Amino acid sequence: MPVERKHCQCQDTQGHFLARAFARLNVELELQALLLHPFRETTISVPLKVHNDGKEVLRTYVGHRVQHNHARGPFKGGLRFHPGVSLGETRALAQLMTWKTALVGVPFGGAKGGIAVDPAALSLDALEVLTKRFIQKMAPLIGTHQDIPAPDIGTNPQVMAWILEEYSKSHGYTPAVVTGKPLELGGSAGRLESTGYGVACLTQKAASELSLPVNGARVVIQGFGNVGSHTALRLAELGFHVIALSDVRGGVYADTGIDVSAALRHVRATGWLEGLADTEPISNAELLELPCDILIPAALEATINCDNADAIKASLIVEAANIPVTHLADATLRERGIAIVPDILANAGGVSASYYEWVQNLQEFPWDHETVIRRLEQRLLRVYDEVRDLAQRRGIDLRMAAYELAITRVAEAVALRGF
Repeated sequence: MPVERKHCQCQDTQGHFLARAFARLNVELELQALLLHPFRETTISVPLKVHNDGKEVLRTYVGHRVQHNHARGPFKGGLRFHPGVSLGETRALAQLMTWKTALVGVPFGGAKGGIAVDPAALSLDALEVLTKRFIQKMAPLIGTHQDIPAPDIGTNPQVMAWILEEYSKSHGYTPAVVTGKPLELGGSAGRLESTGYGVACLTQKAASELSLPVNGARVVIQGFGNVGSHTALRLAELGFHVIALSDVRGGVYADTGIDVSAALRHVRATGWLEGLADTEPISNAELLELPCDILIPAALEATINCDNADAIKASLIVEAANIPVTHLADATLRERGIAIVPDILANAGGVSASYYEWVQNLQEFPWDHETVIRRLEQRLLRVYDEVRDLAQRRGIDLRMAAYELAITRVAEAVALRGF
């Protein structure tokens, strides 16, 4: 699927879900406009000298930061390094963060950022320079109580450490300016695995409510990065039967189940899932259509769309990625009776743990791993219950219930502040 079409689908999908929720809540047009329009959009260019065919050439990379809404607290959202980053995609994901933080009840607003670059094509030194130059230009817009970046696709704790270093040059040591940092620099125990653990926690909850067998339920996971790998590990620990995994090169399948720990060791050794022992190769498209109990898209946006929605054979979809199901596919899946735990709930473990890291940095008092995970799971299960109860009372699906709760909370904050 072409990149531009995917980004267009993401924006259309987000807008469609919101339009349904606004209509159900009878939100006035003026308030809709206020809730939809971002507070600030910033686009910058970052020059960088790179080596190409033995020669040093100057390239200019385009970066964005969209600060959508801060009625409930500082802007909060990830920073991704990916060739497909665009302003439209960043805008849609920043808005999604506004609803996500409101839904899980953390005192943040929504933001998102990124640079259109393939990080694998740069040396570590070049990536450090690119990151720090991006932050040099963004420094006036971020801050502990202003805008707090975090990792996303193509970024990691090392990138967050570079952000901290660059920002601290002019502001002093300020660990709360960014989350997802290494533990040695004020990061939180449990932050790296938090999104995946949250996905697994809610998968177990939703599966039990759908009377799916937790022990032995067949799970397919598209994406084996940080989120997908930790989701797979945790589900395997809980007794789920992971039968297929994939990365950008393709997938692996084993009807008898995949040893997730062995898959991780294989990826660390080779860089890819390809060639994993006791599995057979499968394409990402084929993986999505495998017969299974639970399907977890944990890769990029719009991977489940009108081209493949009719072929999905799962009973439950848990959206570990952001906007992995387009609105057309969502309608088809609902008509077919397939339950969906939406992204603004399913992958909210990351922003919840980011909040905990921010709090620890402000208090200068670290928590242990058990405390972080316990509070994370308690929060997510409480929010799931709120969403499910609202869905049952109003006769709607979980996605609409989640959006209605989130919109109501943001609208109330806007009204109280008198924007």
